[in-house]
Amino acid sequence: MVAVDAALGSQANWRAIAREFEQVVGKNNVVQRREELLVYECDGLTSYRQRPAMVVLPRTTEQVSDIVKICNRHQVPFIARGAGTGLSGGALPVENCVLIVTALMKQILELDLENQRVVVQPGMINNWVTQAVSGAGFYYAPDPSSQIICSIGGNVAENSGGVHCLKYGVTTNHVLGLKLVLPDGSIVDVGSKIPEMPGYDLTGLFVGSEGTLGIATEITLRILKTAESIHVLLADFTSVEAAGQTVSDIIGAGIIPGGMEMMDNFSINAVEDVVATNCYPRDATAILLIELDGLAVEVEANSQRVAAICRQNGARNITVATDPQERFTLWKGRKAAFAAMGKISPDYYVQDGVIPRTKLPYVLRQIEALSEKHGYCVANVFHAGDGNLHPLILFNNAIPGQLEQVEALGGDILKLCVEVGGSISGEHGIGADKRCYMPEMFSETDLETMLWVRQVFNPQGLANPDKIFPTPRTCGEAARAKAHEQFPNLERY
Repeated sequence: MVAVDAALGSQANWRAIAREFEQVVGKNNVVQRREELLVYECDGLTSYRQRPAMVVLPRTTEQVSDIVKICNRHQVPFIARGAGTGLSGGALPVENCVLIVTALMKQILELDLENQRVVVQPGMINNWVTQAVSGAGFYYAPDPSSQIICSIGGNVAENSGGVHCLKYGVTTNHVLGLKLVLPDGSIVDVGSKIPEMPGYDLTGLFVGSEGTLGIATEITLRILKTAESIHVLLADFTSVEAAGQTVSDIIGAGIIPGGMEMMDNFSINAVEDVVATNCYPRDATAILLIELDGLAVEVEANSQRVAAICRQNGARNITVATDPQERFTLWKGRKAAFAAMGKISPDYYVQDGVIPRTKLPYVLRQIEALSEKHGYCVANVFHAGDGNLHPLILFNNAIPGQLEQVEALGGDILKLCVEVGGSISGEHGIGADKRCYMPEMFSETDLETMLWVRQVFNPQGLANPDKIFPTPRTCGEAARAKAHEQFPNLERY
């Protein structure tokens, strides 16, 4: 296996390549002007930037296939990009690459309510799927906070979750089948329209592969029947330990909420300053948002049980919302938490790690200690039910050196997650941001096995190079030294 040369594509005849792309998608769908390419130089991880050589916007599977074949002929790296909301640099361009943007591929190709499935193109916005089927009493469960703008193709690439992943799982649990354009331009189908298929689970392998195995151009999704009854409870606590214990006690009681979210005092006040829900008590150390759904009698009984558990753990106040507008208001603050940080800080750096639920109090104390050690404020917003943390580190990128310092703080938080038996990613992916921390979780044999899988699908290394896996060339100084020490031969991949 051979690494993608950093200069690959530098000698390409871009004018000739552009003409070939224009024959496939038309002149208006090939972006070449330098100032227009600025729009595509980063994803949601704005601290990393690289302008692509060219952007192409296809509308069909066949056009994607033709574009990839052109890239192969000219040995030009290519990267798929959806709405660009990813937070790990998964859609970050590399030097002299083609960005294949699926924003125009936003059609519903098939709607089958009787069998509870829908086939969409990758540019379909997450929330549009629910809007398309809600009138018939259905919805699409995975709901990232960016669901009003993020696309299904990106969700598939990163295996995105959302507030309802506790009960209903992340994207991979709702993808039945995929039409793929592989890195050589060939078109294949994996999975099917039925839930279970014999043979290797290639659908499961592809979901979460971050564009390194190919590009999904048609996605068959599972949709669910809307619950008969939904209650959302907001409980506020004077200690993080009490809120964390409540999370464990609810799950321990055999109750699986549709979603269970926690926010700390810093996040609560940031949200109220911006969104003004007037629901979140500003003096609370932590709040829990707990959504219960199902049959009306079940939800009513579980709502009372959850409220009792909250009180046993010292909850000061409990609000129960049953009306759709009231529920929306309670969730509005949580969904806007990331955006609210822009009101109080010029920049923020968000991490995404997973820990066992029982370790929540300990980990939050350690994050507070790391915050004091590094000298940066950290706001905590997370999917408490499945232990998926989203610490937001506030800083000013205009001050030289601060980005490197907050990246070091974020790295320490990821190492902490691994130390307590967790993971360095729950739903944001690895991308360019966390590749240097892969050795914290995986052995050399683990990483080499994954690289062999990538090699089977992507032998030329042209599909989204320099993502997920660490190499001495792509990691920071400290991580580079550690990666080179542990994996001296990794650069050859």
